[in-house]
Amino acid sequence: MVDLLVLGGLGVDVRVRVPALPLPAADSHTVEPIELRIGNTGAGVALAARALGLRVLVVDTLGADPAGELVRAALTRAEVPALLAEHPGGTRRSVNLVDPGGRRTSLYDPRPWQGGPPFPATELAALVRDARHVHLSIMDWAVPLLSAVRAAVPKGVALSTDLHDWDGENTYHRPFAEVVDLVLLSGVRLGDRAASLAGTLAPRMVVVTRGADGAELYPGDGTALPVPPAVPAKPVVDTNGAGDAFAAGLIAARLRGEPLARAARYAARVAAAACTHDGMEYPPGLLPTG
Repeated sequence: MVDLLVLGGLGVDVRVRVPALPLPAADSHTVEPIELRIGNTGAGVALAARALGLRVLVVDTLGADPAGELVRAALTRAEVPALLAEHPGGTRRSVNLVDPGGRRTSLYDPRPWQGGPPFPATELAALVRDARHVHLSIMDWAVPLLSAVRAAVPKGVALSTDLHDWDGENTYHRPFAEVVDLVLLSGVRLGDRAASLAGTLAPRMVVVTRGADGAELYPGDGTALPVPPAVPAKPVVDTNGAGDAFAAGLIAARLRGEPLARAARYAARVAAAACTHDGMEYPPGLLPTG
C-alpha cells in the first residue's frame, strides 16, 4: 500500500529568471543560466509528499525524449516509483518566468493526449484501492477514467484535485471538481467569488490559496475559515511548486489524522518553506515534517 497515489501531472520546467514581471518590452534580455528541471503539478505534489516522508506512487504519460529522461532521473533520485505510459506527443513542458522576488508566470505546453486512455480502467482502479489518499491532476487522458477512479476509492479514503487558477466557469475543470472530495485552487481569478464557488461545490471541501495572503478553507458545511500565511524562515527564491507543496502538506497532515483547519495551517508552513528553495527536488530537512 502507498500513502499517496498521484495520477498525472509530470513534465519539465524551463526556468528563466527575468528582471521583472511583466517582462519589460525589449528585443532581448540577458538572464541567468536557463535551467531544465522536473516540474508540473503532479511532480510538485509527489516530490513534496516524498520529502515529507510519504510513500508515493505516480501514474502518468511521458515522452520517449530527453525531457522524459530528465523526469525519470529526478523521480529515481527522490525514490518515487512511477507507472508510465509512452506519450507519442512528447513530454509536457512549461516555461516559468521568475522575477527577483520569486513571483512567476508559467507558459504551459500540455502536449494533448490523442486516442484512448493510456491505462486500463481495471489497472488504475487496483492502484486506487491500494492507496491511503489519491490526488488527481487535471490531465486530459484522465477524463474518461474519472468514473472508474471514483468508484474504486475505498471508504475512508479521500480523493483530491488541484484546479489551479480555475475561474469557476471553464467547463474543462468541472468533471474533476465533481468527482473528488477535496478541491484545491488558486484565488487569482476568483476575487471575492470564492465563497460562492465553494457553495456550488458543497459538500466537498474547498481550499482557496492566495499565496502570501494565506488561504481560505470551506469545509463544505456553509462555513469559511481563514488560513493565515506562514512566514518563510529564509528569503523567497522561487514560488514554483508552492501550491503543490501546500497540497502535499495538507494531504500528509490529514493522513496523520489532523483536523482540516490545523492541516491547512501546516500546509501553509510547507508551502512557505518550499518557496525558499530553487526547484522541486527538496533537500532533506527543508520542509517541516510536523
